[in-house]
Amino acid sequence: MKEIVTSRLVLRNFTINDAKYMLEYLSNPRVSCFTSEKLNTIEEAINEAINRRNEDTSIAVCLKGTDRLIGDLFYNYEEPNTYNIGWNFSIEFEGKGYAKESANALLLYLFAEKKARRVYAYVEDDNYRSQRLCEKLGMRKEGCFIEFISFVNYPDGTPKYENTMQYAILEKEWLNIMEKNEIPRNKL
Repeated sequence: MKEIVTSRLVLRNFTINDAKYMLEYLSNPRVSCFTSEKLNTIEEAINEAINRRNEDTSIAVCLKGTDRLIGDLFYNYEEPNTYNIGWNFSIEFEGKGYAKESANALLLYLFAEKKARRVYAYVEDDNYRSQRLCEKLGMRKEGCFIEFISFVNYPDGTPKYENTMQYAILEKEWLNIMEKNEIPRNKL
């Protein structure tokens, strides 16, 4: 992936130097609901950074100027011209607009460069910050999947199923937002 620069951030491929900061936020169960992404040791974080460094679908979000990793974005392609997106951010950097700034850049990339027709995100029903982020991005709530997925088990070993919201935005809706806010299609 080509590097994307916003007013405060740099979005780029991962490097091994990101491992320390990746461990900080992906070891926190509140940040990543995906059990497979939870990290416990620096060795796991180094391996994860190595695995991600050549994946264009996994994007490091770093502070401009210091190149400090503060979170990540990801996307997956689905036919026809649809992308599923998501994010994980360090709790230390919550409430500063970094998630919105980087997710807006990702939407621009997907709609302008990848020619996406539709972009959607899954958000657990108790993840209010991500729900608000989807709404700030102009995404609409399309529905709620009851007991859709399980990331953890109850103490007795049975799966704890999560209710999951789906938010989405079409290219034409995104273009209307850009036009309404007088934002050129190639700018954030």
